[in-house]
Amino acid sequence: MWRDPGQPADSYYQVRPECTDVPKSKFKIKAGKTLSSRKWQAAFTPEGYLDISKTLGRIYRGGIHPSIRGEVWEFLLGCYDPKSTFDERDQIRQRRRVQYVRWKEECRQIFPIVGSGKFITAPVITEDGQPIQEPLVILETNQDRGPSQDGNSAEIGSSHAYATNQSRTNASCSEMVRELTSHGPLDQKVIQWMLTLHQIGLDVHRTDRTLVFYEKQENLSKLWDILAVYAWIDTDVGYCQGMSDLCSPMIMLLEDEADAFWCFERLMRRLRGNFRCTGRTVGVETQLSNLAEITQVIDPKLHQHLDALGGGDYLFAFRMLMVLFRREFSFCDSLYLWEMMWALEYDPDLFSVYEELELNGEKREGSKGRAKSIRHYGKFERENMKNGAANSEGPLPMSVFLVASVLKDKSSMLLHEARGLDDVVKGMTGELLQLEHHPFCVHVSRERFKLKFQAASISLSSCHGCALLVEEQSQTPLMTLLFGV
Repeated sequence: MWRDPGQPADSYYQVRPECTDVPKSKFKIKAGKTLSSRKWQAAFTPEGYLDISKTLGRIYRGGIHPSIRGEVWEFLLGCYDPKSTFDERDQIRQRRRVQYVRWKEECRQIFPIVGSGKFITAPVITEDGQPIQEPLVILETNQDRGPSQDGNSAEIGSSHAYATNQSRTNASCSEMVRELTSHGPLDQKVIQWMLTLHQIGLDVHRTDRTLVFYEKQENLSKLWDILAVYAWIDTDVGYCQGMSDLCSPMIMLLEDEADAFWCFERLMRRLRGNFRCTGRTVGVETQLSNLAEITQVIDPKLHQHLDALGGGDYLFAFRMLMVLFRREFSFCDSLYLWEMMWALEYDPDLFSVYEELELNGEKREGSKGRAKSIRHYGKFERENMKNGAANSEGPLPMSVFLVASVLKDKSSMLLHEARGLDDVVKGMTGELLQLEHHPFCVHVSRERFKLKFQAASISLSSCHGCALLVEEQSQTPLMTLLFGV
């Protein structure tokens, strides 16, 4: 029987020619599996109501065609209600665009570099709100966004021009800050925000630097503006390293800057707990603790071995959970992994919950409401509902179970070869997550897995997280499960 080999998706996210070591994507666009524009449009009524249940299974099995990925993500992340009409969504879109412009203007009034098409990479203010007279200008080295490996003179000239312009930008910023502080002491909120701006700039200039898209200054500036505005409105979290990795795809998928901002803001509703810091802990540590608990149940020997190596806190998985495997997978593959998880976790009440919180001036993760038809929920979310997982804290995200299944699968290798945490990290980020090698499964039966979790007094919702990633005694390779090859 003829089998569609699929169309490579890398052409939609072009890589700079000199970046020859970038891994090729394994995700392929396949007719009959990948959600196409035609199938997506067919899921809408003439008024604009979306029967999202017609698309979730296809997204999980074959991903989303890159040409419609942005607009589909807006629904998966709760930007819009599938039960709304075209006109209602247009009104919401326009209202949000106006709101974003208003916030951006607030930021520009404080610091005119916002919205100017430029960004800064050096600090311009001290922690007590005083301008830095001669800010240290951070110049990009050849290892960052400098010339190509063959020493192309045009690239060198371009790199030098960037360094010169960035130096001038940072110097002019110092003048802006002196003008701002000349009117009296700065508000603490303003100081904290301005302290993050250069860090955002440094991260922006390092984010997805292999992609042609980010060779353009306007796209780098757009990413910086969105992250700067978000840091201004979310005072609890502000900006943390890793957010640029989460925001970058939104800039590429949604042409309008305001639309990209709101898509990122909705993603942060899910993940902002990972970035929330207290005096002693980082939010993602809760997920690391859950990962440790799960691993201790499904593979006690491995947990003991990791603990003996000093990895009982599971910090080696910190980055994976923090930025949802953006650094472990190719750009295109990570996007498919995201949308697969979002489709499985989809809750049609996200929009109404987020809108209610927004009207009340709150930011909170999770969903509490329940729609009438269970078929509009993702498969993972349906299992959680059936087993009473709608508690105040909500079920654990699928990303935790993905790491747990990876650990379980590589248990033998880690037990026999890992002699230190460096070996664990190498195994997890090297062979472990290379799609062509990793079987995405846990070698325990579904029922046995349930019993183990019950014995350990772990929520059944956690059990179903892993159970959905596997079949009984499953040995399905990740390439087959994710990419159908």
